[in-house]
Amino acid sequence: MRKPLWIMFLSIALITMACGINFNLPVTEVKTGPTQTDEINIPIPESAPPIDLDLSFGAGKIKINSGAENSLLSGKAIYNVSDFKPEIEIEGRKVTIKQGNLNIKGFPNFEDKIENEWDFQLGKTPVNLKISAGAYSGQYELGGLSIQNLEIMDGASDVNLEFSEPNLVDMDTFRYNTGASNVTLEGLGNANFATMIFRSGAGSYKIDFSGEMRRDAVVSIESGISSMTIVVPAGVPVNLTYEGGLSNIDIFGAWKKSSDAVYTQDGTGAKLTILIKMSAGSLELRNR
Repeated sequence: MRKPLWIMFLSIALITMACGINFNLPVTEVKTGPTQTDEINIPIPESAPPIDLDLSFGAGKIKINSGAENSLLSGKAIYNVSDFKPEIEIEGRKVTIKQGNLNIKGFPNFEDKIENEWDFQLGKTPVNLKISAGAYSGQYELGGLSIQNLEIMDGASDVNLEFSEPNLVDMDTFRYNTGASNVTLEGLGNANFATMIFRSGAGSYKIDFSGEMRRDAVVSIESGISSMTIVVPAGVPVNLTYEGGLSNIDIFGAWKKSSDAVYTQDGTGAKLTILIKMSAGSLELRNR
């Protein structure tokens, strides 16, 4: 379920009080104004690719797709707090888009509905894409792009990410670090990465390796107390090693248990090697 911004800030406050930390904080009135829409178009830098594209976002909604014609990035930012106006920095082969700082001295008082949304399209120029965000919801459709490295770091989030089409270049590393979140990653076979590193707190996670795997890949997953589902198409060879506390592990389809901590699937072609470390929770191994 998508969370309004005021709920996200309230959650932070409740966690603080639950930890027994008492503050006499002043209250800052957060003023909203008319909804603003900034049209954004960033031309392709003259520097040799890959371009380092960094997106830095606070709380709200992000949507990223392909579709920028003759540009590195195009789209719009919608907000009704003036401090949320995005700032753009271009220096050589590095392009940064960051949310303006909301100056809060104390606990925020939101009397009106806060709007903060980025809706961006990327072009096919090779990029190292980095996304940093706080408590937010994200919709990422990254198929058919040219992503050489992908890094996502966020707090409490609700994210759906998919590669519906093959990545146009070899990806070196896909890193995802998140807090207590609800994250679904799909079509990862199309991402064409050599290494994937996933780190998370407690939450619900689905990691789906469907797609066209073109080379062997190594995946490292570490999670807190969580519900984790791993999906691999039948016919893709997999060797999965599990380390962790007490967890329920259920296998379906072509998966089989080779030993107490090793689960495999027979197949041909590019191979997945997966290491999962979990504090506790449940793990399901499924086929697409």
